[in-house]
Amino acid sequence: MKSAELRAGMAIEMNGGVWMTLLCEHVKPGKGPAYIQAKLKNLKTGSHMEKRLRSSEIVEQIDLDRREMEYLYSESSGAVFMDLETYDQTTINSSVLGNALDFLKANGQCKGLVLKGQVISVELPASVDLEITDTPPGIKDATKTNQLKEATLETGYKTRVPPFINIGEVVRVSTDTGEYLSRASS
Repeated sequence: MKSAELRAGMAIEMNGGVWMTLLCEHVKPGKGPAYIQAKLKNLKTGSHMEKRLRSSEIVEQIDLDRREMEYLYSESSGAVFMDLETYDQTTINSSVLGNALDFLKANGQCKGLVLKGQVISVELPASVDLEITDTPPGIKDATKTNQLKEATLETGYKTRVPPFINIGEVVRVSTDTGEYLSRASS
């Protein structure tokens, strides 16, 4: 397909790797030909790249099967996920998962990106709700300043939260940045 048809969320093969298009802009400068500015993520290594493509350049689109998967448990060789359609269990290597387990608790759901029968990446929701398991006690009148304190979430991930958040509360955390977003609504 031509690069002008490229959209965010599509998978393409380039430079011997499988890349997911995160952002795709059609740019028409005042001088010179139009081009496509794409931000890509390598699905096997997790690295990012920005690429400028001519509008007429041919790229090879790859059809990925997106499957709903449930995280079951971790073991030495990786993490075990269950396909929610077929109930097949698959062990996904830690190098493929990256930091995804920081945001997935047992029985948490995500999308598995499957290429030729093998899970090559997982897509997390934009944010997840996790319980605070450890944090220092709050400071009185701490809302007057914009200070944050460290907190450990139920998955073991550490993030910074406002001082009024206490142990046992459930907070919403961004899976992209790992930052506290808000208290989770009950």
